[in-house]
Amino acid sequence: MRFLIRVGHLLTAVALAAGPAVGTAEGTPTRRVDNPYLGARAYVNPEWSSHAAAEPGGAAVAGQPTGVWLHNIASLHGWHGRMTLRAHLDEALRQNADVIQLVLYDLPGRDCGRLSSNGELGPGELARYQREFIDPVASTLADPAYARLRIVAVVEPNSLPFLVTHTQPRPWATPLCETVKANGAYVEGIGYALAKLGAIPNVYNYLDIGHHGNIGWDEDRLPTRDLLLRAANAGGSTTANVHGFIANTADYSVLREEFIVKDVIAGQPILQTRWVDWNPFIDELSFVEVFRQELVAAGFHPRVGVLIDTSRNGWGGPNRPTGPGPETHAEAYVEGGRIDRRLRITNWCNQTGTGLGERPVAAPARGVDAYVWMKPPGESDGASIPLPIEDEVHNRMCDPLYEGWPGATPKPTGAWPDSPPARYWHSAQFRELLRNAHPPL
Repeated sequence: MRFLIRVGHLLTAVALAAGPAVGTAEGTPTRRVDNPYLGARAYVNPEWSSHAAAEPGGAAVAGQPTGVWLHNIASLHGWHGRMTLRAHLDEALRQNADVIQLVLYDLPGRDCGRLSSNGELGPGELARYQREFIDPVASTLADPAYARLRIVAVVEPNSLPFLVTHTQPRPWATPLCETVKANGAYVEGIGYALAKLGAIPNVYNYLDIGHHGNIGWDEDRLPTRDLLLRAANAGGSTTANVHGFIANTADYSVLREEFIVKDVIAGQPILQTRWVDWNPFIDELSFVEVFRQELVAAGFHPRVGVLIDTSRNGWGGPNRPTGPGPETHAEAYVEGGRIDRRLRITNWCNQTGTGLGERPVAAPARGVDAYVWMKPPGESDGASIPLPIEDEVHNRMCDPLYEGWPGATPKPTGAWPDSPPARYWHSAQFRELLRNAHPPL
């Protein structure tokens, strides 16, 4: 798989020589680079690729690179018979890949802001997280056999922003988020991970920053900035261990709301509409451009880059708007023209109507290291109904019939029915992602 470089408005393929683009032999160290995706061949996960290729039309994308999720301790050693971490690294060498993308996702009290936490470690198990998860990951990645790989490590998505959005005085504060905020499990855990992985010369750490519909508001974004800085300097780490940030991980927010271009319609600011809801950002590119600058001003390196997960944010197909909404009223203008068709911007589980987004590409915009498919398209976010299965805690946000707390204003989830457990293959959703891909396949 080749990444592309965007020059002006044109996409030009990076020419790759046969074999590794960096280094001359297995184990040859790479020179640390500013953007690990430039001029690089990225690892294609054969487990995901085989699922994609087996679907009608899936061969068109089966060669795309996707993230490898390390979601529990067992995933390092072969969860449910799947490839081990070392097997993925070995396969990356066999493919002559230059980049492999890993997602670390096993913090104590993980997913504290969701209706049900879906992690294996309790909020007080920081020592176990460090000893049984991070230490083995670091030991494996430091093996000289993998020295020529650029290893992109996405460190713990769905974590630090929750300590802002789901703690007091927010009305949707959760006891679990209050606990991990108070005991430092997230901040210290992430700092420890950054320190251990940052000591390995060919590892590139990217911290998760949510998405514009999660922390776009000043009262959420700026405290999140401060938490990111705290975590980067905790657990023996410094900001030097943060190579960049990633937005929209496993989410659905669009890159550009290209048809919402006016600020005021019929005398009403679009900020007041239900969808925008006073958020200064309406899409991911505007969000990451500003937030990156704020993070640099706070103390992160001036050359930090941002990744944006575009695996499921295409929103193409017959329901994609072709122009702005009517200008009779601000609500009509926004509702008729918005590309993101979710019922609510915070809906996150197996969303219906979605499509594949921009294909993985290096340096597509200023400050953006790459568009990536960090979430493997076709892997379920969670089961739509409770299932008696190991490693699965049912989350009502995956239930298409759930409408929120009784007595409250109904807030439908927009989730797919009949969805399998998280990380299992969701054939129906993958086929829809193919049909609704934008740009089209």
